[in-house]
Amino acid sequence: MAATPHPHSPTTEAPVLLLMGSGDRRYREYIVAAVSHHFRLWLLDAYEPSWQLPYVEGTSLLDTKDLDALLLEAKKVMQQLPVAGVFTYDESLVHAAARLAEALGLPGSTPDAVLSCRDKAATRARLTAADVPQPACTPVSTAAEARRAAEATGYPVVVKARGLAGSLGVVRADHGDAVEAAFEAASSATWPGVPRYEADVLVEKYLTGPEISIDAVVIDGVCTPMIVARKQTGMDPYFEETGHTVDAADPLLQDAELLDQLHRIHKALGFERGATHTEFRLTPEGPRLVEINARLGGDFIPLIGKLATGTDPAVAAAHVAAGLAPDTAPKARRNAAIKFLYPERDCEAVEVVVRTDLFGPTVHSAVATAGPGTRLALPPRAYMNRYGYVIAVGEDPDQVTADVEAGPALVELRSRPLTTDD
Repeated sequence: MAATPHPHSPTTEAPVLLLMGSGDRRYREYIVAAVSHHFRLWLLDAYEPSWQLPYVEGTSLLDTKDLDALLLEAKKVMQQLPVAGVFTYDESLVHAAARLAEALGLPGSTPDAVLSCRDKAATRARLTAADVPQPACTPVSTAAEARRAAEATGYPVVVKARGLAGSLGVVRADHGDAVEAAFEAASSATWPGVPRYEADVLVEKYLTGPEISIDAVVIDGVCTPMIVARKQTGMDPYFEETGHTVDAADPLLQDAELLDQLHRIHKALGFERGATHTEFRLTPEGPRLVEINARLGGDFIPLIGKLATGTDPAVAAAHVAAGLAPDTAPKARRNAAIKFLYPERDCEAVEVVVRTDLFGPTVHSAVATAGPGTRLALPPRAYMNRYGYVIAVGEDPDQVTADVEAGPALVELRSRPLTTDD
């Protein structure tokens, strides 16, 4: 458990944040880079740092789930530097980060509030007690229990893993046999660091209507939404997330019913300070919560939010973690979108080529995320196996949509099929 100083900071007077975890460079570097312009960062990570080094003041290699080890290392850092808060965007570390912040007397929500966001069954129980409208939900531990719960709820239902995020292990089921298959998919879906429960799968009433997410910051219980992202999903009956669109002037940012539910949800869960990513379905009966996460949204949602509004949700979240007032006012009024690229069938990538010569006028970036030899399997065999993505930003929403929809041509996948033996 070594601490390695590294000379990088925005200014020598800038406050320090303990950054817990760093993640996949392809999907996370933009957050670390943005926050490092405002704060000095000390990285607490379970993995040897590499790409993170230019952005951080120092690093500590340790078990990020071990509170005693975290406390010992954090106190060493605090003897050298003015640590203002604990910051993470990693779903598997939000509870550990909350425990560390509480133990050090630093800003944040209580570990109990954060855990009530992580555990989807706890979320539903607390919101039911607070009379917040939401779908019927039953935790189950066997396929037979799942089938009985679905029959009591009424078809169709959604079967999901209790502690996962990003639509991993989420399946719609329209009849009993489908429920049992969905239970197997949900119970077998995994992600590093995600806890398991005795009743590890939830059976919920299926909600109809468009799906959205709200990235917000919360200070002293006051929730300020920064961006609304409209989600696209595919691969029915799974809910693989294929894209998101942000309009800086989305009318939902002024929707009284939606904002009231957002406030009531945070209040019922006791979430007082931090950043949240809250997902809703806009049903015919009104907004209904899908889930809430005690962190920034993934899938580059903060980035496309910044491109659309000119204000960075990631930087705002870091300010809140440091006990400071963030800048949440939009500076621009644009549309931004991202489209994730999936193969048409299970395959192995031979080559992925970015065709810059085909870029439309609003294309911001097109990136290949799979190299030669990468296995790309689809649900239920695997989840989030993308070979690339395209981001577009501009004032014309139709052009932005057209440019991201051209993604398969802009990031060209050459592949060979996977066989049953692969």
